[in-house]
Amino acid sequence: MSERFTVIGLTDSRHPRLGENAMREIANHRVFAGGARHRVIVGPLLPEGSRWITVAPPLPETMRALGSVREPVVVFASGDPLFYGFGATLQRYFPEAGYRYFPAFSSLQLLAHRCRRPYQTMRYASLTGRSWQELDRLLIEGEPLIGVLPDRKKTPALIARRLLDYNYREYSMVVGEALGGPEERVSSLRLEEAAEAVFHDLNCVMLHAERFPVRRYGIPEEEFEGLPGRPDMITKMPVRLATLARLGLVNARNFWDIGFCTGSVSIEARLQFPGLLVTAFEKRPECEGIFERNACTFRAPGIGKVMGDFLLQDHRSMAPQGVDAVFIGGHGGRQQDIFEVAAERLVPGGRVVVNAVREETLDEFRHLAASRSFRLLDDLVLKPGSHNPITVAAAEKGTEND
Repeated sequence: MSERFTVIGLTDSRHPRLGENAMREIANHRVFAGGARHRVIVGPLLPEGSRWITVAPPLPETMRALGSVREPVVVFASGDPLFYGFGATLQRYFPEAGYRYFPAFSSLQLLAHRCRRPYQTMRYASLTGRSWQELDRLLIEGEPLIGVLPDRKKTPALIARRLLDYNYREYSMVVGEALGGPEERVSSLRLEEAAEAVFHDLNCVMLHAERFPVRRYGIPEEEFEGLPGRPDMITKMPVRLATLARLGLVNARNFWDIGFCTGSVSIEARLQFPGLLVTAFEKRPECEGIFERNACTFRAPGIGKVMGDFLLQDHRSMAPQGVDAVFIGGHGGRQQDIFEVAAERLVPGGRVVVNAVREETLDEFRHLAASRSFRLLDDLVLKPGSHNPITVAAAEKGTEND
């Protein structure tokens, strides 16, 4: 046996139907691992006197136990071990080990079969110990068929409420519970029904759009809720799109919007680049509710919102790997201090952009960029409607090869 780990996938059936080769592997091993639920299922199949290592949090302890074993191990996992499964976790901890896999159907495959729905176009999102980012991205992209793996915190009910909050009402939900086991149940629900329901801890979700989702590109400023009595306190649509282009967000992973006000720049960035991690900063408390309502209206979930003085935040912990683009939408006379923070956190090749109405703002930006050896891009001067001209100024941090 050259493989260090043989990984066997299981459904929730109490009578697993394993192939001849998988059964031979079980008979030839003496050390086994898996969750407590897996041990109940396969217990009768294990050789007498075998050792069992329980896979449970905290995971590093489990991995130390597996790493200390000097003979091959059979690991039992749920469904397909390489589909958001424990097989991928093993490879991350033991990349040089030899592996052999005997997959079962994943829970989402089983659910698609129970519903007799072809699933070759299904896109997937796991919420198991993860953020909402994967699911949010698929919703924004308008995927018509989405398979979701919830966890005990991000339940099907909470997923339904999130879709309702952000106006993704074109979706219906199918929930599969304890698939393959004696408590199996499959329920087709409207989002309103799912939001109030209680489900088995072992579940998966399929979202289906009953009509083609409509995406927005370039939202007119009058459609946003603005600051009361201050209708001009918003980045106008042509300037907003030019700003996003100047920020180079098509190649970015992490974007900061400093001084978000109504949230128009953050929301447009989130909608146009769904894989982008957007963090929006604002110190005026009255903007918080406006931002949240605009994000819901324009179906832009997943924007990180930070209220308070930008300069007092823990910038390093917010972007430990650095940030790719920074928009200074408001600086309150502190452009230099904000630029210094942006310059420190930007990765090589990252960009910082400011929209300048006053010549003093533009001159200071150019001076700050030059003092940090940033490369200034050509200015874009726009005059939206009857408003004053606005200069979209951008500077790029040098790379190691410069």
